[in-house]
Amino acid sequence: MFALDQHGFASMAYRCLEIQTWKEFDMLKQIIFGLATGVLLAGSAVAETYEVQMLNRSGTDTMAFEPAFLRIAPGDTVKFIATDKGHNAEIIDGMLPDGAEAFQGKVNEEIEVQLDVEGLYAVKCLPHFSMGMVMTIAVGADETPPEGYLEGRLPPRAKERLTAQLEGL
Repeated sequence: MFALDQHGFASMAYRCLEIQTWKEFDMLKQIIFGLATGVLLAGSAVAETYEVQMLNRSGTDTMAFEPAFLRIAPGDTVKFIATDKGHNAEIIDGMLPDGAEAFQGKVNEEIEVQLDVEGLYAVKCLPHFSMGMVMTIAVGADETPPEGYLEGRLPPRAKERLTAQLEGL
C-alpha cells in the first residue's frame, strides 16, 4: 500500500512528518505573535515621566511651577527642572496622601519623584512659598481634597493659588 521512496521511507510516513512540521511551525507563529502582542501591551502600561519647570516668571505669574497642576497615574514620575536659579520642590507639610512619602529637593537642583499613592500632593518652592510658588499633583482619579486640606498655616498667596488649582479637579 505504501510506496518506498529513494531513502527507503514510506511516502505516508513522509506526509506525517510534513504535517507535524507545519503544525509545529504554526504553533511557533502563534507563540511569537502572542509574545509580540504582550510586549506591545506591556509597553503601553509603562509609567510616564512629566516635566515641571521651576520659573521666576510664567505668563503673568511670578515665581511659578509650570504647569501648576498635573493629573498623573500611580507609578508615574515627576521631574522638577531648575530652569531658573533659586528654586526647589518639596512637599508642603501634611499635604500628601496617607502612606505617601514626602520629598524635598535641594535649591538649584533637579529632582525626580515617583508617586505611587493615589491622592493629592501639594508642592512648594521653599524660598518662594510666601510668594505663592506652589503646585498641585493629583495622582489617580481622586476628585475631592481631603477634609481640611487647605486649613492650617499657608501664606495667603499660596492658599489662593492652591485653591485655584483644586478647582481644576
